[in-house]
Formats: sequence, structure tokens, C-alpha cells
Amino acid sequence: MKRRTLLGGGLAVPLAPLALTAAPPAAAQAAYPSRPVELLVAFGAGGGTDVLARALAEGLRKPLGQTVTVVNKPGASGSIGMAEVANAPADGHKLIMLTVEATILPHIGIGKVSHEDFAPVARLNFDPSAITVRADAPWNTVEEFLDAARKRPGELKVGNSGPGSIWHVAAVALEARTGVHFNHIPFQGAGPGVLALAGGHVDAVAVSPAEVTAQVQAGRLKVLAVAAEQRAKGYDKVPTFRERGIDLSLGAWRGLCAPKATPPAVLAVLTAAVAKVVQEPAYRDTLAKLNLGEACADAAAFRAAMDRDSLAFKALAAKLELKG
Repeated sequence: MKRRTLLGGGLAVPLAPLALTAAPPAAAQAAYPSRPVELLVAFGAGGGTDVLARALAEGLRKPLGQTVTVVNKPGASGSIGMAEVANAPADGHKLIMLTVEATILPHIGIGKVSHEDFAPVARLNFDPSAITVRADAPWNTVEEFLDAARKRPGELKVGNSGPGSIWHVAAVALEARTGVHFNHIPFQGAGPGVLALAGGHVDAVAVSPAEVTAQVQAGRLKVLAVAAEQRAKGYDKVPTFRERGIDLSLGAWRGLCAPKATPPAVLAVLTAAVAKVVQEPAYRDTLAKLNLGEACADAAAFRAAMDRDSLAFKALAAKLELKG
């Protein structure tokens, strides 16, 4: 599972200056937005997608001149929320923080919506998967954790953000690479899964390091290994799986999208607004504080990356026999 094959859109691409900073037409500026904007998160509160959406929403208020409200609509690994936005009026007043699941779920029979049902504005983030356990767990290395899983096949509970979600795929990929077998426990987002781990209801989670930062800093959890080519920011002492001889590099991207038929003039307004927000100190400080990885890309690069990821996950789903 080479990173180029699996991630595609996960590779960090700088914002394209001309595409993201060009001023929208004056008429478009006057017409949109004409009322508050809703930014939908297809997962529960507290996870990386939710935190990123709230940081973006706060920053968008000034350039858009309207309130931007984040609404959580979890269910079916994100497909319920994605379907709601895909079918919404294409006027820019209902947007979504789209996630990598849009390129996974269609290939495993969950929902009928894919990345092709959206108009990309900009990709904003990428975070790798990681294996995290409670601070008082008996495993201090990923090798110890995997050895325990081998001795108790199907018993260790690993939380994810829903069947077919990127964190579920990451755990299944780890199984395939190491020959272990977990008991996969789905939640309606990474946030609820992390809380379940902290409460002792699961043995581990396969979410990103960013999504466990608060609990790690509080001394409740510890990260054993990261599925990336380099050690994660803020986790310099945590090895990658490849450092431990496990060829696994896999993670999640998140980006702002609108319904597919959204007019170009509206997308131009959103693009210009996002270009301003991603340079704001408050927005950047939020991402840095929570170790959310910046991986910005303009609409064209974002679309191309999603197309590549869809093909890669289609092949991976068949190889791992993933089903919803």
C-alpha cells in the first residue's frame, strides 16, 4: 500500500495563488450570500472534521458578511450528511466539509453519493491514521499491541468513525499488513470513538493524532504509531508504522465543497473568502494547537486528487473485501 497509490489527494499541495485570491465579480459579491450560510459536517461533534469546520466557519463570517453555522448530521459513515448537501439547492447557502469517505463509500455499497456530486472549493487538511490506546493500557509499543491482538484474535476492540470510514479502512489495512484480527467498533465520528476509548469501552482507536491531542495532553491516552511516511507534527517521539517494519501510510483529507450545480460566480466568492481565512492567524493557530495538518489545494487540484483517490479506494476495497 504505497502512499502514492492510496492517498492521492492526501499529498500536500500549496494553494494556487491566482485561483484562490482572484476577486469575484462585483455582481456575485452583491448577490451572494444573501442570508446565513450552513456548513454541514457529516459526523458527530468533536472530531477533526468538526473542529476544522468550526474554525473555517468562524473565519468566513467576515469575508462573506454572513453568519456561517456548523450543523452536525452524522449517520451511515457520513453518507447521510453528504446526500443532504448534494441534494440541496445549489445556491451556496448550504455547504459541506467533505471528507475522504466520499471516495470510499460508493465502492462498498454505502449511500449513492460520491465526490462527483459536489463542486470543490478548496482542500484544507490532511491527517494520517494512528493507533491510540489508553495511557494505562499494558502496551507501550505498537508491536506489543499487535502481539496481544494475535494472541486474542477478534477480541481487541478498535473504534472507528463508521463502517467504510477512512479510520475503519485504516484498521482493516493494518490487519491485512500484520495478519491480526480486530473487533471493529463503529461510532458516528472520531470524537465519540475517542471518548469511548477514554472511558474504557474500546481498546484502541484508529483515528488521526490530531483527534486525540486533547486526551493525550491530559494524560488519558497514548499514541503508539502513525500511518505516515514521516512522524506526525506534535508527536515527534511516536514512530511511523514503516519505522516498525509495517508498510502502511494512510490518512484522511477534508475540504470545502458545494452542491455540484453551484454557479461559478458563487464558487468564486467562496474561493476568495477561503483564501483569506487560511491566512488568518486565528485559523492557523487553531489548526496548530490541535495538530491538524494543513494540506491546501485549489479546486482543480482537489478535484484531480479526489478522482485519483476514488480509483485507488475502489481497488483497495476489492482487495480487502470491504463491505458496508
